[in-house]
Amino acid sequence: MSWAESLPVFGSTYASGFGLCASLIVAIGAQNAYVLRQGLKRVHVGMVVAICASIDIVLIAAGVAGMGALMTRMPALLVVVKYVGALFVFLYGLRALYSAWKGPGHLDTSDRDGAQSAGGMAGTIVALSLLNPHVYLDTVVLLGAVGGRHPWPANLWFALGAMSASLVWFCALGYGARLLRPVFEKDVAWRVLDVLIACVMGWIALMLVSGG
Repeated sequence: MSWAESLPVFGSTYASGFGLCASLIVAIGAQNAYVLRQGLKRVHVGMVVAICASIDIVLIAAGVAGMGALMTRMPALLVVVKYVGALFVFLYGLRALYSAWKGPGHLDTSDRDGAQSAGGMAGTIVALSLLNPHVYLDTVVLLGAVGGRHPWPANLWFALGAMSASLVWFCALGYGARLLRPVFEKDVAWRVLDVLIACVMGWIALMLVSGG
């Protein structure tokens, strides 16, 4: 098959990877909630987006390269991540509830949350990303299993499609959040958002512990 003849095939494989990853990543979760919050505050958005996309890119590459099969043989590792992640997400949910109770100051980057160091925010988003066993099941196991069935170089195109979906989503979520900023000039909107985030975090923690 010539290069020109192979382009439609690779394009279809790329679209398959993009679509599957997009369907998985759009679900409401701890990582997305944090990216949205930082996007609204316009605090270290580029760093947060870059970290999220980079983690997904590395995990997708590992999955398509065959790491997914290894992960299925290490159930104990996922159990540890599950309980540590559940505790971390639960504590983050409590923090969101405290923010909802605390009140004004969310858009003021001089407040304690706004003045949080880049290192602190980086640590938070890394923890929210990696302490969720579902991220491994989605990227390494599921995307890896589907992408790994394709021969070279179609598996590369599948992986690039999935990676592109992750990059597009986090850029849209982080930088697109500013479009909602006028709504969040009102403190009640921030209170509602924080309560919703707390509920999502509590639900995720419960699902992780219960095995859901």
